[in-house]
Amino acid sequence: MSVLARVVDILQAKTHKVLNWMEDPNETLDLSYEKMIAGLQETKRHLADVVAEQKSLERQMTAAQQEAAKAEDDARVALQAGREDLAKAGLSHKHSAIEKLETLKSAHAAILPQVDKLIGYQKQLEERIEKFRVQKEVSKTTYTAAQAQVKVTQSMAGIGNDLGNVGDAMRRADDKVAGMRAKADAMESLLDAGVLNDPLDNRSKAERELAALRVSSAIDSDLEKLKSELAAGDGKKTG
Repeated sequence: MSVLARVVDILQAKTHKVLNWMEDPNETLDLSYEKMIAGLQETKRHLADVVAEQKSLERQMTAAQQEAAKAEDDARVALQAGREDLAKAGLSHKHSAIEKLETLKSAHAAILPQVDKLIGYQKQLEERIEKFRVQKEVSKTTYTAAQAQVKVTQSMAGIGNDLGNVGDAMRRADDKVAGMRAKADAMESLLDAGVLNDPLDNRSKAERELAALRVSSAIDSDLEKLKSELAAGDGKKTG
């Protein structure tokens, strides 16, 4: 195999693969159905043409029969009038009409099987089309359901286009939140330990600790005061 032929084979294979990927089975089935309907319409047109020809032959046969009968009547009238020459002319006309009638009958006999055959083809084609239509609808419904199931499954598994990166995004967000919390806790510990200073607080560590002790002592003193007031109030109510 030449290099060019090999390249052609590869291109054809890739083209076929792309076409298979792009092809929508539902659209393909609908297109096939439309083609079958078009074929049925074409068959009906052919049948209509043949039937029209059949009817035309039948009309001509009737006309030929009437022509032969009239020619015979004319010959009879001529003979009664003593015009044997006109009678012979009438009979000659009659035989010409009869000959024409036989030719028309032969043509009519030949066309009848064609009509029957086309009618049979039309019925068979209609049955096949109806059967294909039912199968098409079942196939389309099955494909649509399977397609929907695939999309839902892909979404749930995180493979679909919409939810494919949700898991990764959530993990990244959790990592950032955890990191931020750890950093906040570390900053608070350092601030409490005096490693980091509040830029608005110029006191030394000892001064801040003493202030905290004073606040704590004041809180305890206020607490004891409230307890005493509550106890004295209860004593007055008892007395």
